[in-house]
This record gives sequence, structure tokens and C-alpha cells, in this order.
Amino acid sequence: MSYTQELGKRAKAAEAFISSASTMQKNKALAAISKALIENSRLIIAENAKDIAAAKENGMSEAKQDRLMLDASRIEGIAKGVDQIIALGDPIGEIIGGGNRPNGLQIIKTRVPLGVIGIIFESRPNVTVDAAALCLKTGNVVILKGGKEAINSNICLGKIMREAVGSAGLPADIIQVVEN
Repeated sequence: MSYTQELGKRAKAAEAFISSASTMQKNKALAAISKALIENSRLIIAENAKDIAAAKENGMSEAKQDRLMLDASRIEGIAKGVDQIIALGDPIGEIIGGGNRPNGLQIIKTRVPLGVIGIIFESRPNVTVDAAALCLKTGNVVILKGGKEAINSNICLGKIMREAVGSAGLPADIIQVVEN
């Protein structure tokens, strides 16, 4: 089985757990992510420094390097973004429409998780956390593929988030980062 097939298989297995998780469980996992980001700031910054060094060696523009760079302040901002997602209402189960048919059948439109979501994005490590947090809040599994320029940062962030989610009682495989 190939690496990507294995990611997909693990994601599909985790789908049932996250799609039926309560708002409290999802918020607990998000709070664990926020806390873990702050607690692991030094590690994140160290891994990000590898990406920044490679970006400089490869002649990446200063503007793109700035988008790639993480420091304590930016990590704190990312964690606060996760906290803001916790404060949002849970969209899952929300009734968004419906009505009664002439035969008496009641039709109800309800928000449900999509399942497994794959996201490909550029070299902005903050997107790794933002996308994972939004998918978690909406009861979805996510497979993230960031730009190669942020590979060390993304792998580090992915591991931190997976551990945090696992510590909150949800399967770590609800968040996966493509590592190659």
C-alpha cells in the first residue's frame, strides 16, 4: 500500500469518530491544540528556522519568507485563532431549511460533516493549524498538504496537533499532514 493510500485509509477509519463527536469533545480537542501550540513554541520556532534557512538558500523573496516565518508572537496569534474557533457555534446538526410536502412528508435540511477533506495550500504554516481547526470544529477529518518550503514547520505542527487531539480522547488520525 502506498503512503497516500495509507493516509486515506487511516483518515477514513477516523471519520466515524469525529463525525459523531460532541461539541464538547471537539472543543476540548481544539483547546488542547491551542495549549500545545503555546507549550511547544520553541520546538515550532526551531523547525521553522530550518524552513527559513532553506528559503534563504533558495533565494525566496523576503515577502514570502515573512509569510513563512513563525515567532512566539505569531504562534500566540495562531493559538488565539484556535480559541476563536472554539467560541463559534457548532454548525453540525443545525437545521438550515425544510418544509412539509403535500403528502405530509417533512423534509429537513441539516448541516452534517463532509467526511474526509484534502487541502493543498501554499507555504504558510499558520494555514496548517487554521485548516485543521476548522475541519475539526465541523466534524471532518483533514489531510493537509502544504508547500514544500514549510515542510519542517508543517510536520512539527501536525505532530503537535495530533498529540493534542489524542490527549483529548479523539483519534489522532483526524488530522494528517503529508510529510513528503
